[in-house]
Amino acid sequence: MATRSKSVLFVCLGNICRSPIAEAVFRKLATDKGVVDNWRIDSAATSTYEIGNPPDHRGQACMKRHGVNMRHVARQVTAEDFQSYDFILCMDESNLSDLNRKAGKVKNTKAKVELLGSYDPEKQLIIKDPYYGCDEDFEKVYVQCVRCCTAFLEANS
Repeated sequence: MATRSKSVLFVCLGNICRSPIAEAVFRKLATDKGVVDNWRIDSAATSTYEIGNPPDHRGQACMKRHGVNMRHVARQVTAEDFQSYDFILCMDESNLSDLNRKAGKVKNTKAKVELLGSYDPEKQLIIKDPYYGCDEDFEKVYVQCVRCCTAFLEANS
């Protein structure tokens, strides 16, 4: 049993491509390391575009190919998220700007808001949106999320 529970929220624009992939990857890494019970893990959107929708079918197919379970329904970031999560990790500068603006309107914010890519050992700061791309673009997101989530978990274990 952990002495302290940690929490991480992964965020992108619509919460159907990048952030649910990052959430699922992180959950699998934490499970494989035997520390998943120490973490509260979720993902959300900065926008309202996809609320209630499942992850993009191409992302689901990518995760299935890698044996990573993905269960998620898109939701938007709430004021409470800034108060209850330790980390809010987003995918690009637009997400970061939106989150910092929202956080500025919330009292008692505790979440550290950063780019997930800031943990990338290959220094690829931005995780590009694959929505208008192809299967290869989803694969690139997956590979980058594995690198970033592995480094983030190591830094916070």
